[in-house]
Amino acid sequence: MTRMAEAGAPRFTVVTDSTADIPATLVAERGIEVVPLLVTFGDESFADGTLTQPEFFARMAESSTLPTTSQPSVGAFTEAYERALAGAPEVISIHISSGLSGTIASARQAAEGFDGRVHIFDSRNLSGGLALQVLDAVSAADSGLTAEEALSRLERTRERAKMIVGLDSLDNLARGGRIGKVSALLGSLLDLKVTLTLDAEGTFTPVKRTHGEKAAVAHTLDWIEAAMGGARSGAFAVGHALSAERADRIRDALKARFDVTDIIMYEAGSVVSTHTGTVWGVAVLPASE
Repeated sequence: MTRMAEAGAPRFTVVTDSTADIPATLVAERGIEVVPLLVTFGDESFADGTLTQPEFFARMAESSTLPTTSQPSVGAFTEAYERALAGAPEVISIHISSGLSGTIASARQAAEGFDGRVHIFDSRNLSGGLALQVLDAVSAADSGLTAEEALSRLERTRERAKMIVGLDSLDNLARGGRIGKVSALLGSLLDLKVTLTLDAEGTFTPVKRTHGEKAAVAHTLDWIEAAMGGARSGAFAVGHALSAERADRIRDALKARFDVTDIIMYEAGSVVSTHTGTVWGVAVLPASE
């Protein structure tokens, strides 16, 4: 759905970062400003989203060490806010969990230069879980809400938005130093798939180790059923890294189980994939009563 011209000029615009993994067509359609993180191989850096998934994974396979990732500069956020404020008097800037990245720190520093017109919001999530919050904010703007009203609504949305991530291996997460509580799942991981979620502080926490892909996908769907909290209707985001067929099967299963009001199919970007390797992810936002 395009932005509603009949609603008049929006009271705020929405900025996010590239770890939301929102497809480019949807970014353009919904008028979202995206600030990219960076991924670096040796002396060569790329804005997140520049490399296709096959290109990124081929480079990573050829490298003896993991690429590094870095948050956007304060200057990049400043430029994004200047562009966003050209279209509305205020900005809501929604970002990857502060428990996973320093991105929001750069955003907050940049926001200090705009006299309270830029509001920073920690999603305590990433990827699809961040995307659902971003799109909720865009819908709030389209509905004519003020930034203050939208931020209040976002707090409720953040509580309801849940995400599960499935990893084919913990290698990248461990090598990148972001394993945290997930270390409880280390050990003999042969033929095991591992699922993680984000806790209330927005850091990874283990869910389950599962033998084989079929059992892992079944467990993912059962987890989503519980995360729906009895609701039968909601919005979903389903993503993957080099496993599109698996993501399609999850999408079809969700449509069979629930009244899907909206569903985003996305590819995990280079920054997220650096830390997860091949992965699937499902985020859910149950319909509010």
